[in-house]
Amino acid sequence: MNNLIQELLWRGLIHDTTYSEQIKNEIITLYTGFDPTYKSLHIGNLVAIIMLIHFQKSGNNIISVIGGGTGMIGDPSGKNCERILKKKELLYNNIYYLKKQLSLYIDFNYKKNEILNNYEWLKNQLFIEFARKIGKYFTINYMLTKDSIKRRISNNNSISFTEFTYQLLQAYDFLYLYKEKNCSLQIGGSDQWGNITSGIELIRKKLGVKVNGLTFPLITKLDGSKFGKTENGENIWIDPNLTSPYEFYQFWINISDEQAKKYIKIYTFLKKEEIKEIIFYHENDPKLKLIQKKLASEITIFIHGKKTFEKIKLISNLLFNKKKIINEINKNDIIFIYKNIPHKNIYLYKNFNIPIIDLLVNQSKFLKSKKEAIRQLKLNSIYINKKKIDEKFILNQNDLISGTYVLLQRGKKTFFMIKIYIV
Repeated sequence: MNNLIQELLWRGLIHDTTYSEQIKNEIITLYTGFDPTYKSLHIGNLVAIIMLIHFQKSGNNIISVIGGGTGMIGDPSGKNCERILKKKELLYNNIYYLKKQLSLYIDFNYKKNEILNNYEWLKNQLFIEFARKIGKYFTINYMLTKDSIKRRISNNNSISFTEFTYQLLQAYDFLYLYKEKNCSLQIGGSDQWGNITSGIELIRKKLGVKVNGLTFPLITKLDGSKFGKTENGENIWIDPNLTSPYEFYQFWINISDEQAKKYIKIYTFLKKEEIKEIIFYHENDPKLKLIQKKLASEITIFIHGKKTFEKIKLISNLLFNKKKIINEINKNDIIFIYKNIPHKNIYLYKNFNIPIIDLLVNQSKFLKSKKEAIRQLKLNSIYINKKKIDEKFILNQNDLISGTYVLLQRGKKTFFMIKIYIV
């Protein structure tokens, strides 16, 4: 166990921990929670999965708890305003998909590994009994010290009694799992530290037992905000139907050198010596982006499999080969590209003529607004079928690849494909 903690520290995977002394080399049971507010996990959640795998590789028993009960309340951590309460039917649907995703990456047939839904032990809790047995151990003063509560109130925002009590429910999860599963460690993102320590305190006060907590750093977007389960946003989803494997791969390819040096330790299981070697050669010639390429390949294979990764490499070679004229690519490869990058079907009458701004905004939704389209055209960053075009361009049937497809491009890296049906 001590060796594992040292490994996690080197990888930058520990933000806070209650471990303050020499850790015994013993097998433990630990858990982390997954919020079912959406039907897919994203790359922020992926850190939790990787943490569980590290613990499993060291012989420990792991429990994944999907918050079917707590998801009905809503965690105030990292939120500036009240969550919209989810309908039970939607939560059930999300739980189904999250269980399927987690089972792809964690072996729940290994030893005592389990995937649980906390609704099963929270649904029968009577309010009066819960207030007497659990609420009695928490003062309002203590609850107000938690960052998730302090931030909400300090920003002149209100918090409902519903969300205020969330930390009690998560604390009860830890108590329940300790009593029923001998679970002695809870892990989570750094924004969960307050909730985790509430559970530790509850177990100490109620049972006189010391258990532990450990948090890992939150993975944030370029603007500093954390990845979250909102459908409308720039999240990088694990579900290939929400973020295509090609987009997933390109996300890692396009991160900064600083991010790449950090993430290759967090998101891969490569050995320390191998990572040091990759960083060394990268720094000799940063333009080759050796860290990004290695990170992108490792994590894409882990999430989507080696066959899909090989397909992505083929797509990249076709799209980024400057010497390759799009009309020279055979139809099977065009269809293959279309299926694996962002795309849309549109229906048009024969002998159509579509002005470029209408194509970019209204027809394809490739760009968000007319203003953005005009700006990108003035910057000379828009390409149709790999040819730079201007504001005067009008798309007609002669521009279609293989009589059906149009390749849109913004800058050097962003591609989108349209399949046109003539009606």
